[in-house]
Amino acid sequence: MDSFVFSLNATVPIFLVMVFGYVLRQIGMFTEEFCSVADRYVFKAALPVLLFRDIAQTDLYQDFHWDFVLYCAGVTVVMFAGLWIAAAKLMPDKTMVGAFVQGAARSSVAVLGIAFVENMYGDAGLTPLMIVAAVPLFNVFSVVILTFSAGGGTHGRAAVRRACINVLKNPIILGIFAGLPFSLLRIELPVIPLKVIDSVAATATPLALLVVGAGFHGAQALAKLRPTVAATAIKLLALPALFLPLAVRLGFTGTEMVAVLIMLGSPTTVTSYIMAKNMGNDAELSSSIVVLTTLLSSVTLTAWIFLLRVMQLI
Repeated sequence: MDSFVFSLNATVPIFLVMVFGYVLRQIGMFTEEFCSVADRYVFKAALPVLLFRDIAQTDLYQDFHWDFVLYCAGVTVVMFAGLWIAAAKLMPDKTMVGAFVQGAARSSVAVLGIAFVENMYGDAGLTPLMIVAAVPLFNVFSVVILTFSAGGGTHGRAAVRRACINVLKNPIILGIFAGLPFSLLRIELPVIPLKVIDSVAATATPLALLVVGAGFHGAQALAKLRPTVAATAIKLLALPALFLPLAVRLGFTGTEMVAVLIMLGSPTTVTSYIMAKNMGNDAELSSSIVVLTTLLSSVTLTAWIFLLRVMQLI
């Protein structure tokens, strides 16, 4: 029961903020112009600052475990590549591929990861290592897949060149890599700049959630119900079922196992909607996946936590 209440406390407030954004759009308080500007602000300013701060304040030298880092990075590569290949072959509407793969693979680790583990153990444990290993790859793969999927999936040298350029100039990726020198060199951010960074970073998640809710259109989402449900099932059930046994075999327990669970089975990050919309992909499908995975994750995460506790792994 405690695990269920904890999962509800972690996910339901996120869902309700999105509902609030939807209501504000329906009553006319959020306009199309406001949502467009807010999208760009979150994508180009708030989220990069948030990830810069999180990476810059991570001590990569403390309790560094290569096996854990390699596991997180390797699983990220396998699940993105596998889903991309499968979706490109099986989905009849190629314009949905980028949004589908992002929604099925990309977890909200930066938003929920540390908070979730701290809630259970009192400290972040190895969660920052998981974020360092997985989040940059999440973003690189997302940029590449969204680039190839834009406009129905163009290929060839031009698409490869455009993907490389998009990776190099993507604000979120730039924010991550800008934070790495501070972490590697253990440079502490001065108090005044840090307070400014904290203030800007604090706007990222709530504003992104409000914009996702405001951009959700129920009638259009119902037309894309099948890919939404499929991506949700992959995100919350299939990926944990596929990759958690490997984590068990590698001997991960405690905070390591919870961090892996968050990487695999937490709701789809709101960033996927922001990036899909800003890169000319299916924002409606992305929004639907974010909403449904957030709604159902309180049940699925509770079930996974219960199973791991029964197995004495957490």
